[in-house]
Amino acid sequence: MLELSGIRIRLRQLDGTDGCELGMLRRAVAKKLRAPARELASLERRRRSIDARKKNDIVLIFTLHVRLKGGEDAEREALARLAAAHAEKGVKLVDEAPFGFPEPVRNAPEQRVVVVGAGCGGLFCALSLARAGLAPLLVERGDDATRRGKVVAEHNATGVLDPESNIQFGVGGAGTFSDGKLQTGTKSPAHRLILQTFVVAGAQPQILWDAKPHVGSDVLPGVVTSILRRIEDAGGEVRTRCRMSDLEVAGGAVRSVTLTSRGVDGAVREERVETSAVVLACGHSARDVFELLRERGVAMERKTFAMGVRIEHLQADIDRALYGPAAGSPALGAAPYKLSEHLPSGRSAFSFCMCPGGYVVSAASEPGGVVTNGMSLSDRAGANANSGLLANVFPDDLPGDDVLAGVALQRECERAAFAAGGGAYVAPAQLVGDFLRSQASSGAGGVAPTYPRGVAWGSIDGCLPPYIVETLRAAIPRMGRHLRGFDADDAVLTGVETRSSSPVRVTRGEDGQSVSTRGLWPVGEGAGYAGGIMSAATDGILAAAKLVEALG
Repeated sequence: MLELSGIRIRLRQLDGTDGCELGMLRRAVAKKLRAPARELASLERRRRSIDARKKNDIVLIFTLHVRLKGGEDAEREALARLAAAHAEKGVKLVDEAPFGFPEPVRNAPEQRVVVVGAGCGGLFCALSLARAGLAPLLVERGDDATRRGKVVAEHNATGVLDPESNIQFGVGGAGTFSDGKLQTGTKSPAHRLILQTFVVAGAQPQILWDAKPHVGSDVLPGVVTSILRRIEDAGGEVRTRCRMSDLEVAGGAVRSVTLTSRGVDGAVREERVETSAVVLACGHSARDVFELLRERGVAMERKTFAMGVRIEHLQADIDRALYGPAAGSPALGAAPYKLSEHLPSGRSAFSFCMCPGGYVVSAASEPGGVVTNGMSLSDRAGANANSGLLANVFPDDLPGDDVLAGVALQRECERAAFAAGGGAYVAPAQLVGDFLRSQASSGAGGVAPTYPRGVAWGSIDGCLPPYIVETLRAAIPRMGRHLRGFDADDAVLTGVETRSSSPVRVTRGEDGQSVSTRGLWPVGEGAGYAGGIMSAATDGILAAAKLVEALG
């Protein structure tokens, strides 16, 4: 198989349809290989990115896997022909070894592995364990995807918050309601397997090649539900509205977990499950789990995390700033951005979880605290673009020596935002121009905020630590120099965003287990080892492989 990278197609040659794109690619590949197009047996897109550095000459860049009808001999001949003409740049032979789930174990232990949390880390870990024949028990404190959607809609409409099931808690984790962005800065052979699993479960095929793939918060509930069914079909058990309420540790090892199930009718049932293996994939908002781990003497450490606000612009303005005259082309879609600024103070600000054509969402999981996040639907057709605008909180910024001091700071900011909004999960909001001038806002300009519970105009300064406010205030004008209009006076800041990452790490060793507690396997974002859907899912698969090896 030949891999061709750097195949360039100018935007003006495309009408944005898939068929046109494939036709252009076949002709471009035939020209590159100096072979008739009829000799191409297959052509597979592996990556598609956008070069928009020249706004009047936007180019789509592809990496392709191509097979010739003559098989490997014909492919080697083509490569030799190109080498003789010094034209082999960007073409190479590849023999891609598929990365798969762990193989079934022969002698599965009688005690089941308990996987705590059905976010992406827990889902992919449980799927891997189930396919290996270990019949895991996957527990999730929130609802299944269907009921969870109804609970979230009720919160948005009425302000009633279910602390057990919300945008943070439920099947699919927080990622289900944050666009389903699958872009990652990490590299792993597991990534292809994860993307293929999503596609089989109902995600769009283009996530297999898009350089910035996403699924959409309207499609993800069906996708995660399909993955749950695969876990059950492979012998696993799934329980929703079921949380780990206790962890028994003796002799430095896990002995059992206590599971508390709460039905929709309010009935509560407790069960003690003996097990020597618990996968902790609880997510970064499971504060009660962190408190339980501290009580049980499980090793944890503070880690750097980030807090800030959501910033909203008109998506059409972002499109024009990034794509120029080509803005609005169906071949490009809604434009994403990624910004970061390193300041003379030594601090930095950056965009996070950017949602093109998206919406700011109410992401609270505790009564009396306002939390914001962002999401897009699969079509990314919303009027606004939004992104987290964050600055780091370092361990040295926190007082005392409590390992959960970062959690305490998050809560303090969330409660301050709740008070500033006047209650009922209304969020405080401020125009960028007013924020930069340190004056309160009294209403919206050209950008209508999308936060579903409504906003209270004023100042966000009192909702965040001064060093966060000062960092954002210094960074926004600098970001405006890189992305025209980012510092526009009528852009909207909505506070607060506190749940971008976990403020703690559950310390694990090279074997994947807790350094203090044998049989406890920390996984994913909540444990401090991932920063998004892809990295969390990868961590879950790799943890399962280590666990299978340890049990085998």
